[in-house]
Amino acid sequence: MNDTSLLDAFADLDSAAVSDALDGLGKPSGIGGIIPVTGVSKIVGFAVTVELEPYTPGPSGPHIGSTAVASAGGNDVIVVANNGRTDVSCWGGLLSLGASLRGVRGTIADGCCRDLGEARELGYPVFSRGGIPATARGRLQQKSTGMPVEIAGVWVAPGDIVLADETGTVFVPREHAAEILAKAQAITARERSIAQDLRNGIALPDTMHDARLAGSEGK
Repeated sequence: MNDTSLLDAFADLDSAAVSDALDGLGKPSGIGGIIPVTGVSKIVGFAVTVELEPYTPGPSGPHIGSTAVASAGGNDVIVVANNGRTDVSCWGGLLSLGASLRGVRGTIADGCCRDLGEARELGYPVFSRGGIPATARGRLQQKSTGMPVEIAGVWVAPGDIVLADETGTVFVPREHAAEILAKAQAITARERSIAQDLRNGIALPDTMHDARLAGSEGK
C-alpha cells in the first residue's frame, strides 16, 4: 500500500475506532481536548513535528513552526508540541498561509492558536486547544523540528500517522500502521453491523453486548 492509499484507508475511519485498535494492541489510545477550530472537522496525514519551549533571551532562531512548514508537503500534518499551554498562541495566520500554499493537510497544536479566521478563509484545518490573540514573540521559541515530540503524554515520531476529528486525536506509529489499520477496519465493520441490527428492530441488549463489541463471539 502506497502512502496515499494508506492515508485514504485511515480517512475512512474515525478516531474512536483507531483508538480502540491502538488499545487492543497495547499502544497509547487517543487523546481529547484538541478540537477543530477552523471549520474542517477531520484531517489525516503523516506527522511533521515541531517542539516549542519558553523563550529565553539570546540570539534569535527560526520563527516557530517555519522550518516545519518549509519541510512539509501534501501528505503531511504539522504537529506542534507546546505542552498544552493556553496562555499564548503557538500558531498563526502567516504559518497557516505558508502551510496552505505547500498543500499541507492541516495542523495539530497542543496549545492555543490565533488568526483562526484567516485559516478558515484559507480552508486550512487547524486543531487546537482553543484560540488566543497573545503573540508567541518573547514568550515561546522553537526547540526542535523533525524530532519525536510528546503530545498529552503520547510520543509522536516524524512520519507517524495522525488522525483528528471532532471526537479527538490519534497517533499511529508508522511501523504498526498496517496492523492497526486492519484492526480498526474490523472494529468499524462490526459496529456498523450492530447499528444495522438496531435499525432492523433487534433489541439493544441483544445486539450490543460486550462479546460482540470485542469481536469474540463464538470464542
